[in-house]
Amino acid sequence: MPAKKESSAVSATKNPEASSPAAAKPAANPVEKKAAKPAVKKATKKTVVGKALKAKKTIEKGKTPKNYRVRTNVHFRRPRTRIHARNPKYPRQSIPRRNKLDEYAILKHPLTTESTMKKIEDHNTLVFVVDIKATKKTIADSVRKLYDVRPFEVRTVITPRAVKKAFVKLRKDNDALDVAHAIGII
Repeated sequence: MPAKKESSAVSATKNPEASSPAAAKPAANPVEKKAAKPAVKKATKKTVVGKALKAKKTIEKGKTPKNYRVRTNVHFRRPRTRIHARNPKYPRQSIPRRNKLDEYAILKHPLTTESTMKKIEDHNTLVFVVDIKATKKTIADSVRKLYDVRPFEVRTVITPRAVKKAFVKLRKDNDALDVAHAIGII
């Protein structure tokens, strides 16, 4: 191993001439400094031997190839990637659409035939002509909002003339005759 370098203070005490200004070397010309080539680091014996051993191992062992998945099917299924929620820069519509199927549009009018009058008296059931797109839940909600009664059950039928009828059976605490009087059917 090479010996450790001595500090400049230690070398000055050993050699007093080296520290005197007269003994200092004259400054080199700046042009000569640029022309001087930097010292090339010589490869040590250990690094050369290490590189040779590494190359020998790779030749004997061989490079391991990249493992590819064996495909048993000719079809490629695209992997599912993350879908981000929409974050638009500006709204595509100036105002949101109005709900066209509100409670007034769902219940068109009550039916006032003899058979419906019998249903009102005997079965505590109101019969309405409703919109064809209305569901049983929306029919029940609109009857609750408009007439302040709680329906027990809603049954629907679509006639051959494409008219949807809703048979709204009320709870026992609500009387269909009173609701019919309030509506103006009877």
